[in-house]
Amino acid sequence: MKFITSKMHGIIDLLIVVFLLASPSVFGFTGTLATFTYVLGGIHLLLTILTNFNVGLIKVIPFAVHGAIEFMVSIALIVLAYTLFKDNAAGKLYYISFGTIVLLTWLLTDYKGKFVKIA
Repeated sequence: MKFITSKMHGIIDLLIVVFLLASPSVFGFTGTLATFTYVLGGIHLLLTILTNFNVGLIKVIPFAVHGAIEFMVSIALIVLAYTLFKDNAAGKLYYISFGTIVLLTWLLTDYKGKFVKIA
């Protein structure tokens, strides 16, 4: 059952960007973990801005492609938790949890539905 609309997904994406950019300060991340989290936040903001949906500003990436990217990223984040952050308990838990949330969002989003432009 896919009940997350493109508009809802856009709002979730913006909240995710804020969460990613705030996480190093909130959770006390340093070094590679902090840098990776900031970079991921910037990349996710760029993806959101470039997607053809309600909150996208430039609208060059089809929403379905956005979904495919998020699916691949969700799997990569979970893999990274067990590789890049395997020796960092906070990083491992963070990226297992975050990757799972991104995967669940992907599973529940209707990437083929129509979107309504905001005037």
